[in-house]
Amino acid sequence: MSDLPRKAVTRTAKLAALPLGFAGRATWGLGKRIGGKSAELVAREVQQRTADQLFKTLGELKGGAMKLGQALSVFESALPEEIAGPYRAALTKLQEAAPPLPARTVHGVLTERIGEDWREYFLEFEDTPAAAASIGQVHRAVWHDGREVAVKVQYPGAGEALLSDLAQLSRFARLLGPLVPGMDIKPVIKELRDRVSEELDYELEAQAQQEHAAEFENDPDVVIPQVVHQSDQVLVTEWIDGIPLSEVIAEGTAEQRDRAGQLLARFLFSGPARTGLLHADPHPGNFRLLPPAAEEEGQTEEDGGPVGSWRLGVLDFGTVDRLPGGLPGNIGDSLRLALEGDAAGVYGLLREEGFVKESIDLDPDAVLDYLLPIIEPTQVEEFTFSRGWIREQAARIADPRSPAHQLGRQLNLPPSYVLIHRVTLSTIGVLCQLGATVRLRDELEAWLPGFLAEETEDTETVDAAAESTEYAEEEGEPEGEPVQA
Repeated sequence: MSDLPRKAVTRTAKLAALPLGFAGRATWGLGKRIGGKSAELVAREVQQRTADQLFKTLGELKGGAMKLGQALSVFESALPEEIAGPYRAALTKLQEAAPPLPARTVHGVLTERIGEDWREYFLEFEDTPAAAASIGQVHRAVWHDGREVAVKVQYPGAGEALLSDLAQLSRFARLLGPLVPGMDIKPVIKELRDRVSEELDYELEAQAQQEHAAEFENDPDVVIPQVVHQSDQVLVTEWIDGIPLSEVIAEGTAEQRDRAGQLLARFLFSGPARTGLLHADPHPGNFRLLPPAAEEEGQTEEDGGPVGSWRLGVLDFGTVDRLPGGLPGNIGDSLRLALEGDAAGVYGLLREEGFVKESIDLDPDAVLDYLLPIIEPTQVEEFTFSRGWIREQAARIADPRSPAHQLGRQLNLPPSYVLIHRVTLSTIGVLCQLGATVRLRDELEAWLPGFLAEETEDTETVDAAAESTEYAEEEGEPEGEPVQA
């Protein structure tokens, strides 16, 4: 009972067609140039055709193929505009929708996992999916108690397809290079493979979402839908309306972009401190911008003052990192020492944590010079993230002739930091897509251990943060533990 192309040979052939198709279009482009078309026009046509095929193939296959497309979509802002432009629309589609499974397949899953009487759980159930993602699709419904709910149904055979796709993609990752120039795709695929079992386990997802929902229940800025029901391959949660972040990126106002960016940064850094969990899938399809609560209830400014600010709705907790003590304090320590210009201190911490292997000797000042442009957003009270800024950083590090590239190749990423690193980079990619002006230092000072030196911490700021989250404990903060990604 599956409408996904599950046979390995079929899926492999479709995936292999991506690089082969690129080569064929390059030949077609050469013919057009010989025929008299300008190189610029032909290149644009080739890139557009490639983007169309990329979306069509990854979207149709769902599974690991679509998961890779979603992971790559948050990095398009780092690519040169002449390359990023044709891919942006196609990759953005992967954040919100994919070709859906037919209703008969969905009904079959619900019958198998909930029971023959599954319809009795719902007052209403919409057969047309509201969203279709990499391993499941979401249907809007009304629960038997009258609550509007989102019903996430896992695709039959999703686990098999996910593993098969990622294995095949890994084999010819180098051939996929032309699809997203300048990016090393193989490490992205490896990290996705490492998270497969968690992604497929709806019980783990329900637990992570419920822990977040309980902590953020009365939060004025972040909304987490409550879990209503969970069974194998089916997850029912409260429905939340709002503007998908992909729409805010495409056509949001400056106010919406800045607010979404600020809340995204706040959620990234406050989540681990408040729940001991890191939401590890920060692509725009998993976030909504919600109107102020008072506005939802029909109140307006004319009714007696401001109605409040836009809020961030967070979806999909299928991939999380468990950080019992919050984000590692060494991250905050390293950032603080870098901002203070303490090259030796930063270098010592990097060696201690394994970012610089024992067999490698680097110049501490060169390491600090490498880091400072990257941490520029933390050096000022507020920073405007932009595609231009992230492209500049990507070009500096990717250029084989640059000192930054040579130094970066000698650095190491310890296993316990792999997921934290990817989530941070992905979030920065989304902030740059938004073009948001964000007070990042405010979030770091409130939530990142070690960012403020103990002897100079602003006691009122720390106390306010602890009170607002009800996270303070008389015995002190729990010690952090190494987490293997």
